[in-house]
Amino acid sequence: MAISLQKGQRVDLTKSNPGLKKVMVGLGWDPVQNSGKKGGLLGALFGGGGGGPEIDCDASVIMLKDDKFVHKGDLVYFGNLKSSDQSITHTGDNLTGAGEGDDEQVFINLDQVSSEYNKLVFVVNIYDAKRRNQDFGMIENAFIRIQNDQNNEELIRFNLTDNHTGKTTLVPGELYRDGKEWKFAAVGEATNDVSLSEIVQKYS
Repeated sequence: MAISLQKGQRVDLTKSNPGLKKVMVGLGWDPVQNSGKKGGLLGALFGGGGGGPEIDCDASVIMLKDDKFVHKGDLVYFGNLKSSDQSITHTGDNLTGAGEGDDEQVFINLDQVSSEYNKLVFVVNIYDAKRRNQDFGMIENAFIRIQNDQNNEELIRFNLTDNHTGKTTLVPGELYRDGKEWKFAAVGEATNDVSLSEIVQKYS
């Protein structure tokens, strides 16, 4: 049974799951529905996208050394699908967010993450948000979840329910080291960064 987290919560990952070595981090979202009952209260709160181009959200992982981003190879995203230490693999870009379940997936071999990295920051940003005039008020049902890749058991889920209208980047969560163990923090913060390079600069 997965642990369902609230914003700001932190939870043990490896200590609570002895022997855990490989995880899949799934990130998902849906475009807000403008008509009918689909979307419900969230649809009413978030407002609608309506008529414009489809929203292309991109998930990325920023690998930090002492909380700092120091090398371009430490950014795993649609343009660099594997980390330099080979521990993280991104399955590629989903252009629309259509369909059920995860929209993008990242596989992590925790044992293989080089010891110089202390934190993995998960980021979702809207591609070309400024030109397309899009923001996270047009997105609903966003979540991040962690699954044991060895037996497909879902361990952690964090559903993001805040209203992020006007924001173009989302930091749903972080995996970080605590001694020899890994923990997960449900961050759920949004920013006005309009590109991945802008986001990365904040950690440089």
